[in-house]
Amino acid sequence: MPSASIKPSPARPAPRATIADVAREAGVSKATVSRFLNHRETLLTPDIASRVEVAIAALAYSPSPMAQALKRGRSRLIGLVVADVTNPFSVAVLRGAEKACQQAGYLLMLFNLGNDSRRESEAIQALAAYQVEGFILNTLGRDAGAAADAARHGKPVVLVDRRHHDMQADFVSLDNAGAVRLGGRHLVQAGYLELMFLSEPIKNVSSRMEREAAFRSFIAESRDGMPELHGSTFESMEDNGEELDQALRALRERASGRLPAVISSNAVVTLRVVASLARLGWRLGTDLGLVGFDDTEWSPFIGPGLTTIAQPTDELGRLAAGCLMERLKGLDLPPRQILLSGRLLARGSTVAAAPSMILPT
Repeated sequence: MPSASIKPSPARPAPRATIADVAREAGVSKATVSRFLNHRETLLTPDIASRVEVAIAALAYSPSPMAQALKRGRSRLIGLVVADVTNPFSVAVLRGAEKACQQAGYLLMLFNLGNDSRRESEAIQALAAYQVEGFILNTLGRDAGAAADAARHGKPVVLVDRRHHDMQADFVSLDNAGAVRLGGRHLVQAGYLELMFLSEPIKNVSSRMEREAAFRSFIAESRDGMPELHGSTFESMEDNGEELDQALRALRERASGRLPAVISSNAVVTLRVVASLARLGWRLGTDLGLVGFDDTEWSPFIGPGLTTIAQPTDELGRLAAGCLMERLKGLDLPPRQILLSGRLLARGSTVAAAPSMILPT
């Protein structure tokens, strides 16, 4: 009968050396090792300092950065909560904030909500457990309790893009009203007169509410001298592609010879519109005009190129981190509001055709 070969078990990694191991190896107390690690060798004799140094090298001991920071009363950590890390806007703001934090000697800890507002309080509690020194919040802003939790921890908070009801904190955002007017004027000048504002669910999300309100105001103000201009709003859900197709068909029917166009509230919605046009067999710019918030890396390469309203995302992130650093240094001023301007980048998705070229639905 053949003998079975026995494979040796993989070697387990050696346990990480502790300060107690170093003290035992050097024949000193843990307090003595702690003095050495905190650069207080002057309190030790050369012989003892040498023994501790040799023990540290022999055991390859490295102190925990977190433990050392907490002993000093500073974690050098900033908590960042984002609503949806798959949204290009959130990722771009994260990069800007991260650069600013690194330059100031801080690290970011990220918590992604996945667009689930029920997790906002959970995010605050989780980051607080790591002793973060402050919070940057780019959340949905629907959970008033989450904002209260952040304030209760006594840590400074900066809000990005979305306001929290009744929360007094520094706020950094795009000038949403100005950006919508920028996109609306561009479409009207290009000849589009049946407009639709297309957004993810609007209720209780301040940035979406501000953009939708600005769109309605733009239509109302512009119709004084242009009665043929009309506008409507449609809220797009993640899995309602068929409803979006129907809404765009209805938009073209209402246009009745006038040129229809959409202003999409972010890059996520822009992609949904592009997918809908592909299903409908329509052409960007001629069958439907499109201006989208957020200028992504792929915007120039979709169809004839997407006209976008570029947000200064890197600057938004840097400013949010900068405001937080100032608060950490003791700045005591009333909450500040910083609004930055968007920039319109015109491409082929708003090159209008003559009304006669609009195909029947």
